[in-house]
Amino acid sequence: MSGAAGVSIGSGATRFAVRAPLAEAVWLCLFDEGGERREPMARFGETWIAELPGDLAGARYGYRAAGPWAPERGLWFDPAKLLVDPHAVELDHRFAYDPRLSQFGVDTAPLVPKAIVPGALPACPDEAPRFTRGGLIYEVNVRAFTMLHPDVPEALRGTVAALAHPAVLAHLQKLHVSAVELMPIVAWIDERHLPPLGLCNAWGYNPVAPMALDPGLCPGGVAELRDTVAALHAAGIGVLLDLVFNHTGESDVFGPILSLRGLDNAAYAHAPDGSLINDTGCGNTLDFGNPAVRRLTLDTLRHFVRHAGVDGFRFDLAPILARSPGFAADAPIFAEIAADPLLADRVMIAEPWDIGPGGYQLGRFPDTWLEWNDRYRDDVRRFWRGDAGVGVLATRVAGSSDVFGQESCRSVNFLAAHDGFTLADSVAYAHRHNWTNGEDNRDGHGENFSWNNGVEGQTDDSAVLTRRAADLRALLGTLFGSTGTIMLTAGDEFGRTQQGNNNAYAQDNAIGWVDWAGRDRALEDWVASLAAWRAARAGWFTRFPEDGEWSSLDGRPMDAALWEAPETEGFRYASHDPARPFALTIDRAARLALPADAAPADNQG
Repeated sequence: MSGAAGVSIGSGATRFAVRAPLAEAVWLCLFDEGGERREPMARFGETWIAELPGDLAGARYGYRAAGPWAPERGLWFDPAKLLVDPHAVELDHRFAYDPRLSQFGVDTAPLVPKAIVPGALPACPDEAPRFTRGGLIYEVNVRAFTMLHPDVPEALRGTVAALAHPAVLAHLQKLHVSAVELMPIVAWIDERHLPPLGLCNAWGYNPVAPMALDPGLCPGGVAELRDTVAALHAAGIGVLLDLVFNHTGESDVFGPILSLRGLDNAAYAHAPDGSLINDTGCGNTLDFGNPAVRRLTLDTLRHFVRHAGVDGFRFDLAPILARSPGFAADAPIFAEIAADPLLADRVMIAEPWDIGPGGYQLGRFPDTWLEWNDRYRDDVRRFWRGDAGVGVLATRVAGSSDVFGQESCRSVNFLAAHDGFTLADSVAYAHRHNWTNGEDNRDGHGENFSWNNGVEGQTDDSAVLTRRAADLRALLGTLFGSTGTIMLTAGDEFGRTQQGNNNAYAQDNAIGWVDWAGRDRALEDWVASLAAWRAARAGWFTRFPEDGEWSSLDGRPMDAALWEAPETEGFRYASHDPARPFALTIDRAARLALPADAAPADNQG
C-alpha cells in the first residue's frame, strides 16, 4: 500500500496515515451507529499510521492528537478535538461554526464532519487541457449561478451537477466560453462573526481540508465533479478550479481547531516571537517554505486532475505560494508543479497579490502562468469614466506589455470579478452599499473607479438607463477586443446587479444570486455576438500584432501629442498582418468600443 499521507486500501487492509510531527500520541477514530471507536496509531518519523484488516470503504473517521497545549508556542494539542484528515476527499456533512470548536477540553466529535474512507477512485483519461490562452474564462459561483435558474430542476440547483444541465451548457456555448472557473467548491467554514449576524460565507474562500468537496455544493462527491467536468468537456468547455492555499478556516488564535492546527500547527507561518503571520487578512497564512505544505498542495492538484479531469487552477492570493517569508519568483512550488507529469501542462492562474509585505506581484509569476490583471480593470474603467487618457488604455488593450513584456500575453483581462462591483453596478453606483454585511459599510473596496451616470442605484430615468447601457457596451467591447485571455463573471453578460454591494461574500440570498428572470436579453445577445467574433479568432489574442497602425478618430497618425492630449477621446487600430486582419475603434465621446468586423445589431441597448 502507498506510503503517502491519507487513506489507502489494498492487500486486505485499510491504511490510515497522518502527519503530526510534534504530537505525543495520535488516535484514529472510527464512527458508526454504535458511536466512536479509537485505535492508537504508531509513529513512523513525522507520520502516524494505523492499519486495520478489511476494506473499510465508506467508513467515517477522524483523528485525535495529544501533546502540549501551549498556543503561545504554537502548540494546540487537545485530544478532545476531533480533527479532519488534511487528505480527506469526502465529508459526511458541512462545517458549521460553533464557539466550542476553539474551547480547550470540549469534545467536538458531535460538531465536526467525519471524513469518509474513499473506495477506488477511477482515473480520468490523460488528455490535454481544453483551455488555451486568448480564450474566454467564465467565473462561476456554483450555488449563486444556479439557485434561480428556471430550467434547472429544483433538486439540482446550487450543486456542481447543475452545471451539466443542458440549459446551462447551452448558455455557456452561446457565449463561446472556453473554460468555467469555479469559485471554491471544497468544504469551508463560516467566519465566526457571521452566524451572530444571521449570515454565512457564500463564496467559500475559507476552506479547511483542501481536497474535500463541500457536501452542500457537491453532494455526489468526486464522482459528481468528474461527471460534470466530462459533460462540460463534451460541450467543448474546460474547467478550472479556484483553490485557496493561502490560509485555512482555522483563522487566528481565537479560531476553531479543526485539522492542521491540532495536528501540525507548523504548517502555518509564524513570526520569530511565535505569533501567527497574517499575510492573508484571514488570521493565518500557510507556510510554503515548509515542504509538507507543498506536498499537500501538489497532492491536492494531482487529485483533481487525476480523479476529476480538471484543466487547471486559479490560486487565490497566490504570492503566498512563493513566500518564505518574502515573495520569491523562483520559489520551489513553481518548479515542483512544472516537473510534475500530471500538472506540467495544466493551466495555472495567479491572483498576484496579497496584503503582506511586498504583496503586489503582478507580472512576476513564471512565464507559463497566467495572471489576473487588476491594472486592466482599473485603467479601462478609469478611461470610460473620463479620468484617464487614451495612452494607458491602448497599453491595456494591447496586452499590458509594460507588465508582461512583448511575448505571448499572460494577462487575464477582466472588468469585474466576484469581489468588487458587478459590471452593471460599476456604471450605476459611485459608492459601495454594503450595509447588509453587518460591518457598517466599512468592508469591501473603497475605490472602485465606478460612476453612476447621475443617479445612485436603481432608477426609471430613461436617459440615465440609456447612458448606462452604452457604457456597458463600451466596456464589454473593449474587453472582447483586447489582447490576452479575457474573463467574465457569471451574469455580467446580462446586467447582473448586487444592489451596489461590492463585497457580497456573505450574501447567500437574492443579492448574491444570479437573477435569470430579470436578465437583460438584448445585452446578453450583444455579448454573445462579440463572443462569437472573438472565438473565431482566439489565436489572434495571445500576442498583439505589432505591425499595425494607430490613428486618431479623424484619421491622423497617432503621435506623442495626440496620445497625451486630454481632449483625445479615442483611437483606431488596424493590423496589417494578412493572417490577422483586425481593426478596433475606441470612441469615448460616442461611447463606442468595437472591432470593425464585429458589429452587433444592438450597440446602444
